[in-house]
Amino acid sequence: MYASIFRALPGPTWLKVIEALILILAIVYALFTWVYPWVAQNVPLFDSTVGE
Repeated sequence: MYASIFRALPGPTWLKVIEALILILAIVYALFTWVYPWVAQNVPLFDSTVGE
């Protein structure tokens, strides 16, 4: 899977590495900005009925 993504990126190898790092950073940014806050708000992870 990762090899096919790497092959799909344009340019020489050094440019593909930079593009792949930018893609990874963009995905991590999107996860921390939109996905994780939505999950924390909508999924009852810390609502326990046992204890306390």
